[in-house]
Amino acid sequence: MTDGWRSGHKEAGGRERSPEGRRPDVGKQAPQPPGFPAVTPGLNDAATTNQAARTRAFAQHIEPEIHVLLRVARTLTGSWADAEDLVQDTLIRAYRGLESFDGAHPRAWLLTILRNANMNSHRRRRPDLLDADDSPERHKPAFGATTTPSPEQIVTERELGDDLQRAVAALDPKFATVLLLVYVDDLTYSEAADILGIAVGTVTSRLSRARKRLRHDLNVNARRSS
Repeated sequence: MTDGWRSGHKEAGGRERSPEGRRPDVGKQAPQPPGFPAVTPGLNDAATTNQAARTRAFAQHIEPEIHVLLRVARTLTGSWADAEDLVQDTLIRAYRGLESFDGAHPRAWLLTILRNANMNSHRRRRPDLLDADDSPERHKPAFGATTTPSPEQIVTERELGDDLQRAVAALDPKFATVLLLVYVDDLTYSEAADILGIAVGTVTSRLSRARKRLRHDLNVNARRSS
């Protein structure tokens, strides 16, 4: 009987038919992306019965945004090491929460997760660097990376140039952060507002003040060097 089920039952006339109720081994889990824990079977039926679909969704919607997340995380933390930790935390949260993602606007969804992860990190370690009463002494400079420079870091800093880097580093942190998110990390005003938890109008105002200050400082530096 066991062999019959494995090879298929024979019907009248010698034709073979597939056994009813046969299905793949549900005990096997689809391969997980590197660094991501497997979901424990039985905790969430939707998550455990369709692991392959979750992995495909991650590759389609999440992986293309990782480079953006890394740049934004570095702007927020000022350190490539901290940025990588923050992005890893964000990706794990995103993978576990894929069932709540509707497939639209993955960047906005991920930036929200990144923001929440960053806020939680600050609560655990120190006050939020983006508080309104923040001071330069509490700010980690956006270009003061503490790890060995990566190729992306080198390109970013070369693009801005030494004079501009110094001018940005001298800005009030809340102005510098908005400037970097929009002009270096290429976020929209709305995305920058979401990641910082402020209004779009506040982003516009801070950008205007940052640009004005930058023009002033760069002009002063140009006159000094001439």
